[in-house]
Amino acid sequence: MATNMKTSLHNRSNSVPSAPHHFISQYDEHLLRLKASEATSSSSSSISSKLDGLHALYECTDKILQLSTIQQALAQESCKTRVDELLEGSLRLLDICSATKDVLLQSTESINGLQLSVRRKGGEAAFKVEGAKYLSSRKKAKKTIQNALEKFKGLKNGLILTSSNTDNETLSMISNFKEAEAVTLVQLESLLSFISGSRGKPKERRWLIVSKLMQPNRVYCDSDQSNTNEFEELDNVLQSLFHKPCSNMSVETFRNHMENLELRIQDLEGGIERLERQLIRTRVSLLNIYNH
Repeated sequence: MATNMKTSLHNRSNSVPSAPHHFISQYDEHLLRLKASEATSSSSSSISSKLDGLHALYECTDKILQLSTIQQALAQESCKTRVDELLEGSLRLLDICSATKDVLLQSTESINGLQLSVRRKGGEAAFKVEGAKYLSSRKKAKKTIQNALEKFKGLKNGLILTSSNTDNETLSMISNFKEAEAVTLVQLESLLSFISGSRGKPKERRWLIVSKLMQPNRVYCDSDQSNTNEFEELDNVLQSLFHKPCSNMSVETFRNHMENLELRIQDLEGGIERLERQLIRTRVSLLNIYNH
């Protein structure tokens, strides 16, 4: 595997000799870093870092697509089908980004309802209503995400590049762009899984999370924080409160938890929007080449 990777990188760097070396090197570095990050934990901080990495990857991709030598190679009639595949892939990624933003927006609206109910004096009834609405919206979001994750399997399987009459150098370059799409799908899949809060053993993690919130002054080690999933925590706390009210849990602690989740959502929304804008720029560059 390591030998194949080195060979791939060697071929990649030699596939477009007229391209500036630093663009190719940057592309390789971003891609390898993202592939290596697939094995890391899906904490909130790592998810944000991966989104930044994807943005940097496509920013570099767009720089490569601006090179006249690259444009001439991709504008060949023999590459039309391949470029069309890249365009279809970019559209799929944009659709996933849009769906992810919708889920995050729904989460923000539900959290706002919870926050308003907590601020009201004697708003226990309102809190229960808004809490039920939040859990209901989360259930729908998880179903939407699960359906999307099922489609990922077919998408990733369809990214295998078959041989054609295209010259080896151009084919290698297109293969690299397809590899970037595959890596992006994996990272977006990780993001959606994080939002759904589907990792870990629900019952065990639920009472661990409640225990943590019941002891706000406890100092946690880095391993506790590295696996933090704010979506999962709020889901489990609300479910626990509804089934077995915890009088020791302060309103302030619960409010802080909601505010932390809201900040995390804003962070993820910003990352997705930056990636989406860069994907659009890259798609425009491909369209210009396709219509040349």
